[in-house]
Amino acid sequence: MFNRPAALSRMSCLIGTMMAAVSPALAQDAASPGARVVTEHSRAELILSADRARPGETLWAALKLELDPGWHTYWRNPGDSGLPGAITWTLPEGVSAGEIVWPVPERIPYGPLMNFGFKDKVLLPVPLTVAETAPVGTATIDAAATWLVCAEICIPDEGTFRVTLPIGGTATPSAHAAEIEAALASMPQPAPWPVTLRRAGANVVVAAGPGARIADGATVTFFPYDAGLIDNAAAQTVARDGDNLTVTIPPPPIPLDVPARTGGLLVIGEGATRTAYAFAADAPGRTASATVMADVGLVLALAFAFLGGLILNLMPCVLPVLAMKALALSAQHGDGAARRRDGLAYTGGVLVTFAALAGVLIGLKSAGAEIGWGFQLQSPTFVAVIAYVLLALGLNLSGVFAIGGGVMGVGQNLTQRGGSVGAFFTGALAVVVATPCTAPFMGAAVGYAMTQPAAVTVAVFVSLGLGLAAPFLMLSVIPQAAKLVPRPGSWMNRLKEVLAFLMYGSAAWMVWVLSQQLGPEGFAAALAGLVLVALAAWLLGVAQNAGRPGLSVAFAAAALIGAVAFTAMLRTAPGPSAANAAQGPASEAWSPERVSALRAQGKPVFVNFTAAWCITCLMNERVALSTEEVKRAFAEREIVYLKADWTNRDAGIAQALAEFGRSGVPLYVFYPAGAGEPQVLPQLLTPGTVLAALAGS
Repeated sequence: MFNRPAALSRMSCLIGTMMAAVSPALAQDAASPGARVVTEHSRAELILSADRARPGETLWAALKLELDPGWHTYWRNPGDSGLPGAITWTLPEGVSAGEIVWPVPERIPYGPLMNFGFKDKVLLPVPLTVAETAPVGTATIDAAATWLVCAEICIPDEGTFRVTLPIGGTATPSAHAAEIEAALASMPQPAPWPVTLRRAGANVVVAAGPGARIADGATVTFFPYDAGLIDNAAAQTVARDGDNLTVTIPPPPIPLDVPARTGGLLVIGEGATRTAYAFAADAPGRTASATVMADVGLVLALAFAFLGGLILNLMPCVLPVLAMKALALSAQHGDGAARRRDGLAYTGGVLVTFAALAGVLIGLKSAGAEIGWGFQLQSPTFVAVIAYVLLALGLNLSGVFAIGGGVMGVGQNLTQRGGSVGAFFTGALAVVVATPCTAPFMGAAVGYAMTQPAAVTVAVFVSLGLGLAAPFLMLSVIPQAAKLVPRPGSWMNRLKEVLAFLMYGSAAWMVWVLSQQLGPEGFAAALAGLVLVALAAWLLGVAQNAGRPGLSVAFAAAALIGAVAFTAMLRTAPGPSAANAAQGPASEAWSPERVSALRAQGKPVFVNFTAAWCITCLMNERVALSTEEVKRAFAEREIVYLKADWTNRDAGIAQALAEFGRSGVPLYVFYPAGAGEPQVLPQLLTPGTVLAALAGS
């Protein structure tokens, strides 16, 4: 599918699910786990090396997997595709489990790919330590295991297991003791000689010795612990020099970050007579070509981010805030110093907010969250707060109340007050309202940023901010450009009234997004909050007009507090999402399993990764995917149309986006009939671009 890059090892979860044609049909009753689980192509059993354990000693548990002929499962590093097995333990007091002791794998080619794994039968042993203080009696040991089995397709299997272990007295071997002992005897042993990893040009060299004397003609194979170190499918060149041994392997087509401390296995011989030596070593340095590739990637990503930010200024998400900024610039006509100061402050607000957004994304990614661009709009509470702010700004522009002290000045005062502070927070607001939009060039840049170290991620987001801020920065600091700004006059009041309706429209759009995210009770709470915001604004206006705040300000404060309280009542039970509404060709809900099943049948598939809060997505559906010619093309070519709705957070969709180098929507992927490679369409669609992509089906 992807020219066999080493990056395919990062597709392991996608391979394990997207290629799954069926879910595992367990023969075991999930409500009453036992020691054995039978699935369609594998049989799994949790076995122990002892029937009775003595406190203070260690015994062995093992997940025993027996596979149908032609099927295989995976090692700790699965190679170019796949997923390693995993076991989660629930243990009684005084019993602890170690890590899986991985057996020696074999190379399993699959087309241009090379996987590392096991055929027929494998035992995955785990040490169980019984503490001296473990209670005497019968202990219950529970385990939940997952493993991926593959042949022409891949099926993720799983099972829950339960065995009992009497603790106390003299330890007695079990009926499985000899089988586990034999498995442990064939495990890799520590290398008896030094082993290092180094570079020879772009290649990786595994250097063993002195002392690594092996028989002439014996095969030597290197299995790395970590993905992205070598080209897994490439030939490995072995050289002997006395008692020194080297294995030279080409690098992966796309180098990946490898831990500073890595290692692997050197397997001598083949079949039942082979011997495996395990070693740990410092990772080899990056090649010059890899460094150049990364540098070129960063430069391109920064350029794409800047262009994407520049184009964001034309997106409807940002226009209301930009129009407010234009009013402020016009009001400063002739005051060059104030204009430059506020332009720089506005730029600072944009850059600081983008950097903060990058920081939040980095933190959440580090915590394991599957998120991307626009992630905050997957929170109904955040969407409701933005709707409140936009409504209040619109009411202010309509003259319902004036910016000043008081309770309503907490939010809007930051964006509309004079001076640098107001300009700074106008920039911050521009970033917040820009997140539902995705401009051309942005997708690739942000997707690249989310796979890089933190410093690169922040740099790309700051470049995106520079693009967004560039037009107003130029108008602020370049005298010739400032002449393009009209002089202040009565037109400004009329424009403020027009801008108010843009704010109302933006607030209404946010409310519509809420209607796709919430159940009836949560949506009603959000509407009630909007009414209370309007009430607070009106009461504050009454107080300002009377010149005596008094009770009006108190009531306004109470109404505003009530609006905030209603946000706590928002329910996240998803309603019918507009992202899956009946627009465009007849669609089905996306799932990795559905994609793999359709591809197995040789059918063409069009996948639309979308969200109700993504205005670019909705525009594409309206102007391209909903046209009659596109609908007719889908029907004539029998193309199955799948929608992946990311309106609410979905880790599976986030993972699928990441596999295509994206961290946000929209994303359009067309899988042609048969086994053709998927085609990624542009982020801005026209009927012509869609029809051109479909023509190959």
